[in-house]
Amino acid sequence: MKKRVLALALSATMALSLTACGGGTSTSSNPPADGSTAPEGGGTQKIGISMPTQSLERWNRDGSYLDQQFKDAGYETILTYSDNDTNRQVNDIQNMIAEDVDLLVVAAIDGEALNTVMNEAGEAGIPIIDYDRLIMNDNVSYYVSFDNYTVGTLQGQYVVDTLDLDNAAGPFNMEFTAGDPADNNAGYFFQGAVDVLQPYIDSGKLNVVSGQTDFDTVATDKWDTQTALERAQNVLASYYADGTQVDVWLCSNDSTALGVTQAIQSDYAGSNQPIITGQDGDEANLKNIVDSLQSMTVYKAVANEAVVTLDLGKAILNGDTIDESLISASGWEFDCSFDTESYSTSDGHNCPSFLLVPDVVTKDNMMEKLVDTGYYTQDADGYLHPAA
Repeated sequence: MKKRVLALALSATMALSLTACGGGTSTSSNPPADGSTAPEGGGTQKIGISMPTQSLERWNRDGSYLDQQFKDAGYETILTYSDNDTNRQVNDIQNMIAEDVDLLVVAAIDGEALNTVMNEAGEAGIPIIDYDRLIMNDNVSYYVSFDNYTVGTLQGQYVVDTLDLDNAAGPFNMEFTAGDPADNNAGYFFQGAVDVLQPYIDSGKLNVVSGQTDFDTVATDKWDTQTALERAQNVLASYYADGTQVDVWLCSNDSTALGVTQAIQSDYAGSNQPIITGQDGDEANLKNIVDSLQSMTVYKAVANEAVVTLDLGKAILNGDTIDESLISASGWEFDCSFDTESYSTSDGHNCPSFLLVPDVVTKDNMMEKLVDTGYYTQDADGYLHPAA
């Protein structure tokens, strides 16, 4: 019940937050709910929140949830969106450093392009929470994300189960569309799926007709829908124009799945509807799932990710010892693990990580997973919309 109430409370404030940050930067603070004038730790502390873009639906949700969580706890916030421009994100973070923020929460556009500004933050003594996308810099204090490798394994296992690959004769034809090479998470998503599916590819039960199985070939710059669409159209024209059937198209997220779905609708000569995977629970993709155009999405409850980030931020600013005990002390009613081995920001340096567990959403369970939890509402036509 606590999880449901949290989701409803956060979603109710989301529309206002999106309006406030629509220009790219928002600075604001709210008094703590308990009536005090300062957050835990004393003094009016300032949180800098740097999000990559507003062009993808999920980052609007993340930024809004984070901003609201910290404001409700009594902190002053600076929220920026950098329009997928790395130079702009560097400038945004430098401005936050100049504003003497006490804590940085950064979701990177390019996890390897923020070294200079991360070093500047480190020199200024500002702790950094690396949010969702891994930043390759040792000044990062902690990493909060979902288990990115598991996202891929969930997609791959969905394909195995839906095609009944352990029993069906096959072969089945498939293609891959991966994510942005600049996003370190994209490799984890892709590799998780490949590790599940590789035995079936090796045995010939899955046949990648195009032969395009390496990450660099199937990657999609900036997770862009149009880029995914155009590549899918090229693959269909080159390898499936004669009516060869594609049974599954594994897409690492919803924005790329949207492009592939459009290509299937407009350029596919086959008569079947392929399995198409995704990730994020974007509104347009949930509609496609209802309409049986997309098969599944891996949903990450970003409201819960914001809760972890807030509690971690409080602990950092309070000078608390941070380890797995934070999980039990915070009383989170969702699955989260403390990991000190899986995510390395350099050779020999593993970033302590809090990893939440994602969930598979399909047409059959979206009411239970998304509507009953308060994250989305359902209209008269059966389509889902973010709760507001």
